[in-house]
Amino acid sequence: MINIRITAGGQSFQAKLYDNETTRVFLELLPMTVDMGELNGNEKYAYLSNSLPVNAGNPSTIHTGDIMLFGSDCLVLFYEDFSTSYSYTTIGYVEDISGFKESLGGGSVQVGFSID
Repeated sequence: MINIRITAGGQSFQAKLYDNETTRVFLELLPMTVDMGELNGNEKYAYLSNSLPVNAGNPSTIHTGDIMLFGSDCLVLFYEDFSTSYSYTTIGYVEDISGFKESLGGGSVQVGFSID
């Protein structure tokens, strides 16, 4: 697993990324800061300028802190647990989710990603 740091709302979070083709290409984009929009009261999303390799599957359950790719270019951070019928490519997860939801706020937010 690969360590990265996610910053949002003045807070910093350690995340672990799975070792897969999607993650390897994602890491080439780091460091980066993106404006993430709000969706469905459970996720933040941002469209990337590059498409990433896709290996989508249905996880059935999304967990707070999951980092996933929707389609080939939509990076998603989840801040609520819920069941889903959508398919995603898994990228990783935030290790300690304490304060994660609060740091993302209620609307759009700037989020930084860097290799730790």
